[in-house]
Amino acid sequence: MHKSLLTTIFLLAITCSFAQQPTLQQKLQSNLNLQSQFQVLLAQSKSFDADFKVIRKANIEIIQKNVSDSISKYTKEIATLKSNSSSSVANLTLLKDSLQTTQAALAIEQRKTDNITFLGIDLSKGVYHSIVWAIIAILALVLMIIIASFRKAKIDAVESKKTAEESQQEFQVFKKKAMETEQKLKRQLLDEQLKGNS
Repeated sequence: MHKSLLTTIFLLAITCSFAQQPTLQQKLQSNLNLQSQFQVLLAQSKSFDADFKVIRKANIEIIQKNVSDSISKYTKEIATLKSNSSSSVANLTLLKDSLQTTQAALAIEQRKTDNITFLGIDLSKGVYHSIVWAIIAILALVLMIIIASFRKAKIDAVESKKTAEESQQEFQVFKKKAMETEQKLKRQLLDEQLKGNS
């Protein structure tokens, strides 16, 4: 009885261990890569001698289906990558064109910003500032000359007025003296005429 019990337990253990191991078809249908599937197929196939192996037709069909699925999957991936690559190239071309347009617009705006139109002539800001400061300096010099001339004219006018007043006073004094001299001469003439009559 012990022997039969031990035999039954041993048979159950062996059966369970074989039941837990996946079959070759299950291994080939799992998510192993193709290289691993071929290695499993070769390792678990029966050998006649060193050069030949017996492989079941069902296993070959599974591998063929897996290879076909992989090829179609990779073909789709390649097509998607080519499509993405061509759209990326198109996007890159658009971005390059946009960049060139932006750079051209930026160059135009920089020229506009760096140049100032003065009397219908495009001038750089440095030249424009130099011209403006030169005009300001010339106007300041002209203003100083005008102010100096005005002051000189005012001083000359004051001196001329003073000289005219002095001349007027001298003339009045001269006129007064001349009148006095004339009156004196008239008296003397009158006196001489009176002396001559008497």
